[in-house]
Amino acid sequence: MILFNHMVEYQEQGDSTFRALADPTRRRMVERLSQKPCTVGELAEPLSMSFAGASKHVGVLEAAGIVRREKRGRERLCILQPKALFEMRDWVERYSRFWNARLDALDQALKEDSDE
Repeated sequence: MILFNHMVEYQEQGDSTFRALADPTRRRMVERLSQKPCTVGELAEPLSMSFAGASKHVGVLEAAGIVRREKRGRERLCILQPKALFEMRDWVERYSRFWNARLDALDQALKEDSDE
């Protein structure tokens, strides 16, 4: 019998997403792709980088599931895939709720302590 740990799978996916977005160049690419699909050349141009350099960055985003490349006619467009970003957002929100609840409890305790 094979046991499959979904948390481990999520951590690996989440790790690759965070790693991919740790680089400011890749974040700028994601920001640009949030406006419209672009070719690698279009992504490279405002960053003043080579096609090969931009392609490597897109490859990291693609491996993390943030971007997919699709052939349209003679071009290969990079298209944003928001699922990985939504999963990252959900993870951050879960911990945000956790810490907000703890900070609210601390605030309440401090107020009660100062009233005494």
